[in-house]
Amino acid sequence: MKLYSYFRSSAAYRVRIALNLKGIAYETIPVHLLKDGGQQLSSDYRDLNPTGLVPTLADEDWSVGQSMAILEYLEETHPEPALLPADAKERARVRAIAQFIACDIHPLNNLRVLKYLKHELGVDEDAKNAWYRHWVEDGMAALEAMLGHHPATGRYCHGDQPTFADLCLVPQVANARRMNCSLDAMPIIVRIDAACAELDAFQQAAPASQPDYEG
Repeated sequence: MKLYSYFRSSAAYRVRIALNLKGIAYETIPVHLLKDGGQQLSSDYRDLNPTGLVPTLADEDWSVGQSMAILEYLEETHPEPALLPADAKERARVRAIAQFIACDIHPLNNLRVLKYLKHELGVDEDAKNAWYRHWVEDGMAALEAMLGHHPATGRYCHGDQPTFADLCLVPQVANARRMNCSLDAMPIIVRIDAACAELDAFQQAAPASQPDYEG
């Protein structure tokens, strides 16, 4: 498999964790989101993924974009270890957490949104960063409540094995810390992130471990 990835992309980060947890060998193809006007916008990359977004997973002569669709594909084609619970209600909870992060928190602090705020709407750097922190902290507070109010929360977001929820949580926490968002009122999130950080699969997927990492 080939994963078209950018070291700082939280969506690509999710997929890297899944590939590592499942022990799937893959080649990283870096797609720099800032160089050359954004390599994801090149005609060659758009031929592969018309959305001009990362990640894209290529499996032989077939490819798919969108991180959540990629996670589902990997779960169906490489079911062990399972990253979704066996019970339908438990699967729904895991998907709800994962999609809350991927669909409600992440899009508001995505690079293309921040670039539009700054370059098209004329928002200055401080205001742009305030936008980022507001929506991340607001979303993370809701997520903390989701985790704290449910008995199925364990060592990880759901029980004592990593799931899609943790794959989405860890990259979002990494971004929050990079942008100096406050996590002081979110002890459950911080605890789960620390538990994930103990696993090799998460360590190897981290931005600093990627071939295209820029410090």
